[in-house]
Amino acid sequence: MTTEWRSGLRRSLWGAADYRNLWMSQTVSLFGTGITLLALPLVALFALDASPLEIGLLWAVEYLPILLIGLPAGVWVERLPLRAVMIGADLLRAVALLAVPIALALDVLSMPLLYVVTFLIGLGTLFYDVAQLSILPALVAEDRLVDANGKLELSRSVSQIGGPAVGGFMVQLLTAPLAVLADVVTYLSSAYYVLRIRKPAPVDRPVEKTSLSRDIREGVRFVFGHPLMRPLLLCATLAELASAIILALQVVYAAEVLVMGPVVIGVALAVGNGGGVLGALVAEPFARRFGTGTAFMVSIVLFTAGSAILPMSSGPVTFAIGMFVAYLGAFIFNVLQVSLCQAVTPPHLLGRMNSVFRFATWGVIPLGAAGGGLLVEYIGLPGVFWLAAGLNALSFLPPLFSTIPKLRDVVHHNAEKPAGETTYDKARIHPEEPSAGQR
Repeated sequence: MTTEWRSGLRRSLWGAADYRNLWMSQTVSLFGTGITLLALPLVALFALDASPLEIGLLWAVEYLPILLIGLPAGVWVERLPLRAVMIGADLLRAVALLAVPIALALDVLSMPLLYVVTFLIGLGTLFYDVAQLSILPALVAEDRLVDANGKLELSRSVSQIGGPAVGGFMVQLLTAPLAVLADVVTYLSSAYYVLRIRKPAPVDRPVEKTSLSRDIREGVRFVFGHPLMRPLLLCATLAELASAIILALQVVYAAEVLVMGPVVIGVALAVGNGGGVLGALVAEPFARRFGTGTAFMVSIVLFTAGSAILPMSSGPVTFAIGMFVAYLGAFIFNVLQVSLCQAVTPPHLLGRMNSVFRFATWGVIPLGAAGGGLLVEYIGLPGVFWLAAGLNALSFLPPLFSTIPKLRDVVHHNAEKPAGETTYDKARIHPEEPSAGQR
């Protein structure tokens, strides 16, 4: 029995030391980020008497690096050792956060300093995320990508539930500056786990030196010229815009429209995040049983339906159900989208592909949050939530009018290329076959 258990462990992803270290790195980092998302605004609020506008800007500044250097970041990541990029990003975030309790102790803390700290955290997160997405295909077999990404998304979902809760407890017990200091430890721990990953095999890259702008253009052309990635990018961008509106106003909507108290709001949001946990767990078996294309389309229907339930909510139960369904669909989509894009992208383009997706999807987050807030005055909170549901419904169209619904699975980009296939059309769509459950 022990031998069988060990054999099963070796076959599972948990038996792969490199993947396990990558998962640990992301997990501790995400939990730390959840703490900081609560602790930094509280530092600004209580130590500096910051206004709501200043705290809102603090949140927006974190996404500024994506808008400024989101596309070049992919090129730079490809030119550097991926482990070194991830470790450097973790150390940058740790040092930036360390400045907060030190400045507070020296009585020199200010909002400009917090803006700089937040900007550096966003910069580190951008490089870590692009490098982490690019290194994963080198650590697991291609047929395990969906499972691997599902486990990574699972830790992301759990951290969204547990991170703020742990952060609230730590702020209550230790005060906000010491809670920030705890996040420093999580980033250092993350760097330690990355250091334990064995050096991946070098990626074959073109011998000739190319300019930064040319490399960026090649990455953009690859994504927008690919018959699978182009509709996925358009879908993900519209959905992220809708999500930004909802996330920015969900607490205000629950409190002002549904008249929910803080405790009830917290419980409802925790239930909603539970949908993300379930989505990360079921994405791989769902796609394996019914086909990747079907799973994609169902996931879009789910997060669209969930967002439509929100403006129809009459109380905390329907509000929580709407959030649960929306998160369920969003996390299934995220797992499949990331896995598919990794599978069909040549290794030397992974950094640029990931940066294009991050630039588009994360870049619209401040736009959605700010735009939704401005529109409340004109169409009200329910109207803004209906707008978000409409954007999600529109996101269904790009995949619908592509080959994605017929997608069963995708072979690797190095597989033999069918006649007539273009340079950037390296995804072969397998004909629909009976699923395992239908045979």
